[in-house]
Amino acid sequence: MFFSKVCRAAVLVGIAALTVSCGADPASAPTDSSASSASSSLSQGAASTAPTASPGGSTSSALPAERVRDAFAGLQATLNDSCTPGNCAYFLGRVYDELHRMDRAMKADPKGPGHFPEPISLIDKLDTALDGDHAFDNLKRHQTLLIGTRDKINVWMQDHPDDYR
Repeated sequence: MFFSKVCRAAVLVGIAALTVSCGADPASAPTDSSASSASSSLSQGAASTAPTASPGGSTSSALPAERVRDAFAGLQATLNDSCTPGNCAYFLGRVYDELHRMDRAMKADPKGPGHFPEPISLIDKLDTALDGDHAFDNLKRHQTLLIGTRDKINVWMQDHPDDYR
């Protein structure tokens, strides 16, 4: 009996919170960090893999940096895919995104960016060739370099298993 009252109370509190948040004016939303622990933990889980790069190229955020092993798993997930007519823009964009996810993770790693000199250098060379343009046409023009960079980083990481296990 006590359990059902507690559950019922929790549901009512949840509904009340939704009603208040859905009916509130966005301009009057609280700006402090006194959000509930449930929404805070959900936000942390959803955002923990999205550090942002500042214009200077460094990773800046209050969010924890992504782990190299997780970024490497994302990069490896592109290995069995290819640039097919209906999939090429998505594929090349994904490889580009995964390489930069890897770059951010390596630069934020506790071992420091100096621990990953070759992969970071390869991504820098790719970025120099792309000259800031990661639109499909430019990625397609540099497809060999893009895929080659991915493959070289994959080989480098395979030779450093303690960085992704």
